[in-house]
Amino acid sequence: MLQVDQLTKSFGDRLLFSDVTFGIERGQKIGLIAPNGSGKSTLLRILLGQEEADSGSVIYERDIRRAYLPQLPDLPEGGTILEACFSRFDPVAQLTLQWEQAVESEDHAAMERLLPEMEAQGGWSYEQRAKEILGALGIQDHHRPITRLSGGERKRIALASTLISQPDLLFLDEPTNHLDFKSIEWLEGYLARSTMGLLLITHDRYFLDRVCNEILELDGGQAYRYRGNYDYYLTKRQERHEAEDQARDRALNLYRRELDWMRRQPQARGTKAQYRIDAFHELEKKTQARQHTEQVDLSGAKGGYIGKKIFEAKHVSKRFGDKVILEDFNYIFARHDKVGIIGENGVGKTTFLRMLLGEVAPDSGSFDIGTTVRFGYYSQTAPDFDPKKRVIDIVQDIADDFVLPQGSNIERISASQILTRFLFPPERQYTPVEKLSGGELRRLYLCTILVTSPNFLILDEPTNDLDILTLQALEEYLADFAGCVLIVSHDRFFMDKVTEHLFCFEGQGQVRDFPGSYTLYREVREAEERERTELEQAKRKTSEPTSPPRTSTNRPARLSYAEKKELEHILAQIPKLEQEKAELEEKLSTGMLTHDALMQASERIGQLIDEMDELTLRQLELEEKAS
Repeated sequence: MLQVDQLTKSFGDRLLFSDVTFGIERGQKIGLIAPNGSGKSTLLRILLGQEEADSGSVIYERDIRRAYLPQLPDLPEGGTILEACFSRFDPVAQLTLQWEQAVESEDHAAMERLLPEMEAQGGWSYEQRAKEILGALGIQDHHRPITRLSGGERKRIALASTLISQPDLLFLDEPTNHLDFKSIEWLEGYLARSTMGLLLITHDRYFLDRVCNEILELDGGQAYRYRGNYDYYLTKRQERHEAEDQARDRALNLYRRELDWMRRQPQARGTKAQYRIDAFHELEKKTQARQHTEQVDLSGAKGGYIGKKIFEAKHVSKRFGDKVILEDFNYIFARHDKVGIIGENGVGKTTFLRMLLGEVAPDSGSFDIGTTVRFGYYSQTAPDFDPKKRVIDIVQDIADDFVLPQGSNIERISASQILTRFLFPPERQYTPVEKLSGGELRRLYLCTILVTSPNFLILDEPTNDLDILTLQALEEYLADFAGCVLIVSHDRFFMDKVTEHLFCFEGQGQVRDFPGSYTLYREVREAEERERTELEQAKRKTSEPTSPPRTSTNRPARLSYAEKKELEHILAQIPKLEQEKAELEEKLSTGMLTHDALMQASERIGQLIDEMDELTLRQLELEEKAS
C-alpha cells in the first residue's frame, strides 16, 4: 500500500534522518520509535504530503484511503460531536449524519426521505459502527457542541473520526493520550483485529507489544527495522549494539596496523598503494563509534529531605452537584510511598490532585501537611512558557546554578549542564521555546520541576508526549526517589514499574486502596467480574421454575384438530406477509411515491412486522407442544 524509499530530512545543519526505506502492506502494523525531537512527527507529515523531504520518494498504491491522527488534532470550532466525527468528504458519513439529525429533531419528513438511501448505501452499519466506537471511547452525548469539550475529549473525538472512516492505511501519533485504561484496552483489541495497515507512534510499551508486528527505530539518524513486537525489538536491538561494538573493536585492531603503515610511507606515494590509502580512510570511518540515541541523565535531580510527618487526609469529601468525587476519604502517607491513581475519565482524579495541592477546597474533612514537605507538581496541561524565550532562559529563571545532593562528585551544576543532562546540547539551549517539539517541551517542563529538588512529586499524566528513553530514565529516577510519589497515568507499563499500590477511583466517591500493581489489580477485577457473573447466573437458574418430570399422567397433549389447522394457516400466512413487506420496501426505494402514499406504506410495513412477530411466536408455541 505504501513504499518509502531513501527519505532524508534536515533542518539547517541538523540531520533528522537519512535514507529511510520501508513499506507497509495490508495488515502490517509498524511501531515507530525514536527520541523526542528526532523527527517522528516530521516523518509522518512527509508521508502525508504535508511537508517536503530533502530527498527520497513516497509512493502510495492507487485509490488507497488514508487517515491521520496528529498529537494535537484540529477540530472545527463549530458544530456537534457527530458533525466532527463524520467526514464531510464521505457521502455515507454525511448521509448518516443527516439521518441522526432528523431523528434528534423528530423530522419525520426528512426520515422518510432518507430511509431508502440509508438502506441502499449501508448507512445502518455505518451508524452502528460510529456509535460502537464513540461509546468505547467514553463519548455518550453525541450532540454536545465542540466548544464545550476539553482537550482530552477533542483528542478522543478525533481518534473516533479516524476509526469510523475505516481507512486502508492509518497513521496514529500518540493515540493513547487522554484515554483511560478501559478505552486503551478496547483500542488495542480493535487495531490488533483490524486488517488495515498501520504506522503508529506511541510511548505505551504494552500497546506497542500487543498491537504492532514490526518496529521501525530511528537511531542516530538511521532507520532500523525489526520484524516482531516490542519485546522482540528490545532483544534484537541489544544484539545489534553488541555486534556493532564487536565490529568496531575488530576495525580498531586493523586500523592500528594500517596507521603504522601510513606513517612509514614516504610523502610521495606511488599509485600502486592508492587503493590501500583509500581503504585506510574507509576503515577510519568504521572505527568511529556510531552516534546512538543519548539518554536523559537524572542523577543530579534528587529529592530533598522529608520529615516523618508527611501528609494525612482526614474524612475528606467532595462533590460537584450530584457528582460525588470523594466520600469520607482517609489516608496517611508514609516515607517513600509511591501511589498510582487509576479510574475512568471524568471520575475526579485530577480534581483529587488539585485538592491535595490546596487548589480546590474539600466540602468536609481536611489535609494535614508536614512542615518539610515540598511539592513538585507536573501538570497534564502544557506549561505556559514564553514562546519567545530561549530554552536556557527558562531554567535560568529558576536559578543560574543548582546544588546537587550529598554524595555527588560535584557540589553545584550550571543551568547549561542541567539542560545537557536533559538532552538539550549547548547549541539547542539557545532555541526559542516555540521551536521545540511537543516532546521536547514536556522534557523541558520535567526539568524545571525536578531541579527544584521536591520531596513529594505529584505527576498528572507524566508519560504524555515523552519518548521511551526518557520514560525509562524517569522510571529509574522514581524508583530511587527518596520521597513520596503520587501518579495519575494511563501508561500501564509505567504504573507497573513505578507504583507500589493504587488508589482506584471506582465512582460515586469510592476509592479503593489496592496493595499491588495495575496488572495485579486488573487480574483481581477480572476474577471478581467472573465470580459476579457466575453468581448472577446461578441466582437466575434457582429462581426459574423447574418443569416437572414427564410421566404418563402429565405428558403434554398432542395438538388438537383446531390447533393443527391454526399452525397450517400460520405457515401459509407468514410468507405472504414477507412478500407484501418486500414489495412495499421496493416501492419506498424508488422515491416515486407521494407524501401520503409514503406515509401509508411506512405504516403498513410496521403493521406487517408486528403481525409476523405475533405469528412467529405462536408458531413456536404450537411446534413445541407438538414435539
